[in-house]
Amino acid sequence: MRAGAFLYPWDVAADPRAADRIAEIGVAQVTLASAYHSTRALTPRHPGHRIVTARHSAVYYPPDEARWAGRRLRPHRQDWVPFEDAFGEAAERLAAAGVETHSWVILAHNGRLGAEHPGSTVVSAHGDRYPWALCVARPEVREYAATLAAEAAVRPGAAGTELESCGWYGLDHLHAHDKIGGAALGPVGGQLMSLCFCGVCRDGYAEHGADPMELRQAVARALVPFWTGRDRPEPPARDAEWAAVVELIGEELAAAAASWRTTVARAFQRETVAAVRAAAPAGFRVLLHAEPDWYRLGANVGVDPADVLAHADGVVVPATGDDAARSATLGPFVPHLGPDATLAANFQVVAGMGGRPQALAGDAAHAAALGATELRLYHAGLASDDDLAAVREALTKL
Repeated sequence: MRAGAFLYPWDVAADPRAADRIAEIGVAQVTLASAYHSTRALTPRHPGHRIVTARHSAVYYPPDEARWAGRRLRPHRQDWVPFEDAFGEAAERLAAAGVETHSWVILAHNGRLGAEHPGSTVVSAHGDRYPWALCVARPEVREYAATLAAEAAVRPGAAGTELESCGWYGLDHLHAHDKIGGAALGPVGGQLMSLCFCGVCRDGYAEHGADPMELRQAVARALVPFWTGRDRPEPPARDAEWAAVVELIGEELAAAAASWRTTVARAFQRETVAAVRAAAPAGFRVLLHAEPDWYRLGANVGVDPADVLAHADGVVVPATGDDAARSATLGPFVPHLGPDATLAANFQVVAGMGGRPQALAGDAAHAAALGATELRLYHAGLASDDDLAAVREALTKL
C-alpha cells in the first residue's frame, strides 16, 4: 500500500537531513502543512531546536495580496520558521529526496480569525462564542475557506491536497489550557454544545421547519443533566449517538437541525473542492479528512460517503484503534469507491500520543482487508526514533 506521512514545514525546511530520513522510512508521500492552526510541537531530531511554538493560525507561504485585498477574513503569515516560503522550501527538499508532497490545509478551525472576527464563529445554545470554530454556514466563512483552499492547496511542488476541518467545527477541541472535562459531556453533550445559533444558523433552522428559539431552549434543557451530574444519560454506542440527541430534544427539532447542518456541510465541501479544482492542474488530487457519520465535528468532519466521493478524489479516515472501530470508520466508504478513488487509513504512530507503531503492520493489513487503498501516518515529525524504526519495519513488511 502507498504510504504517506504528515509533516510540518519546520520539520524539513531548516534540517538538511530531514527529507532523506523521511524517504528512508519508506513513505512515498508527505502531507505537508501549508495552512495550519496554532500548536506547540516537538521536533525530536531537528539540529536547531526541540520545540516550535506556532502562536496562531497561519499560512506557510507568501499569500497573494491581490487575491485577499478587501476581504474581511484573510490568512495571517507566520514568523516562527525562518523562511518566507517555508512550505516551498520543505517541498523542494522532499522532492530532491524522491518524496511527493501534498498540501495540508486547515479550514474551519482558526483561533486567530475567530478572535478577530467573533461574529463569524459558532455560537452555542447558551450564547457562548467559540473563537476556535468558524461557522461554515456564514457567507464570509464560506468565501474565506474557498479562497484559502484554492491558494493554500495548489502550491508549487504539491501534487495534491488534503483538506482538514472542511465542515462543521464545534466544542470538542483542545483550546489553550483546556478545562472543560469536568462536566463529562461525552459525545452527546458535545453534539448539543456544538449546535450553532448564530443569526445565519437561526434563520437556517427556521427554513428547515424549526422555531430556532424553541430549538435553542430544548438544547439548553437537554444539557442540564450534564451540568448537574444528576440523571446524566449514559454514553451511547457509536452508531447511536445522534439517536440519543433525538431522544433528548425531540424528533421534529432534531430533524430540522440535521437537515440544515447536512445541507450546509455538503455545500461547503462542494464549494471548497470546486475552488481547488478550478485553481489546480489536471491530475491534482483533492482529499478530505472525514468520518462517515454526518454529525461528526472537528478535524475529521462528518460526511455522507456517497456524496463526498461523488465530487472529491477520496478521503482520509481515522483508523487507530481496534478492529471494530476501524471497520466503523472505513467500511461505509467502501461501497462508494470508484476505480480511482482514495480511501486512506490514518494511523497515529506516535506512541507517546496514544499511537501503536509496533502494531502498524497488522493494523494496516486489516485496513487493507476492509478496503483501504492507502496509509497515512500521523505524525513523522513528532515521532521518536523508536517510533520511526517501528514504522520503517512495518512498511518493509507491507
